[in-house]
Amino acid sequence: MTSVTYIVSGVMQTPAGILVDRFGPARVLVGGLAIYSASVFLTGLAGGVWWLVPLMAMAGLGNCVFHPADYAIMTARVRPQRLGRAFGAHTLAGNFGWVAAPVAVLGLTQAFGWRAALMLLGAAGGVFALFLATQSRLLTVNPRPAVAASSGSLFISAPILFCFAYFALLSASQVGLQNFLPSAAMAAFSISIEAANFMLTAFLFGSSLGTLAGALIADRMPRQEVTVAAGLTVSAALSLALAVAVLPLSGLVACATVAGLGMGATIPARDMLVRGAAPEGATGRVFGFVYSGLDLGAAVTPFFIGQLLDRQMPRLVFVVAAGALFVAIVSAVVVTKPRARRKLPV
Repeated sequence: MTSVTYIVSGVMQTPAGILVDRFGPARVLVGGLAIYSASVFLTGLAGGVWWLVPLMAMAGLGNCVFHPADYAIMTARVRPQRLGRAFGAHTLAGNFGWVAAPVAVLGLTQAFGWRAALMLLGAAGGVFALFLATQSRLLTVNPRPAVAASSGSLFISAPILFCFAYFALLSASQVGLQNFLPSAAMAAFSISIEAANFMLTAFLFGSSLGTLAGALIADRMPRQEVTVAAGLTVSAALSLALAVAVLPLSGLVACATVAGLGMGATIPARDMLVRGAAPEGATGRVFGFVYSGLDLGAAVTPFFIGQLLDRQMPRLVFVVAAGALFVAIVSAVVVTKPRARRKLPV
């Protein structure tokens, strides 16, 4: 059911980006949040497990608007000198939401039951959607008419395709270093589940700290691909160290922390790279398309990593993650950022 959400979200992100460019991000963002909130609310009323399938698809439909709409708003409304910090704050806010979600759901479930918990959270999202609607003046970006031919050629242009590949490869590495880290660490290093979860916490802490640093670097470093290459090289090297070295728990935690730091530091720079590759008037389409690469990587990679774990080859999980990062560096370096942003014909 979770896969349904991400499949729908990944498939619909590019159409959502087209709507953002044509009608402006404010209405699309508010509409998407309203749809997502309604799906969460209705999940609390579901009469059976199969009702969850269309509701999860509905959640994916609402979720697909966030990246193209958010980045279109930030790109248009934030001064270029502060855009890296805006991208970094956007990512950190998402991380805080992921941390807060289990606490909120579990706390409300213990107090009122799981149905009431989802209905309350869905209602809260609906209220916030109404609030955003009252702030549309701050979210409004002058839309430009979309041209079908331009959109088609845009998605097959080399910079955009390399950005898409970068996001897919980055997602593949994150699946190994984040989603499967506890399972791989327990099998590879014979440590307890508590120690493995502590490694994951260290990785996530390092990633958040790296995002803060990367946001400042992105606004001061004109060569974003250098930041991306440096950060991912550090993460890939430490992932390889986890694959081949025999380390005490303190060394494992240190490797996980610095690997997260390196990956987090690249996030604002990677978003700046995508912005640089996007022609004027096509920000929503480009961010929607390239971010669907994250969904592709997240959908495909777990099958292969699961096979490695089932075949008792947990250290190869870290090799796969490192390999994906090294290839991602190549994708980032070959993305050519034009000196002046191209304009689409109207």
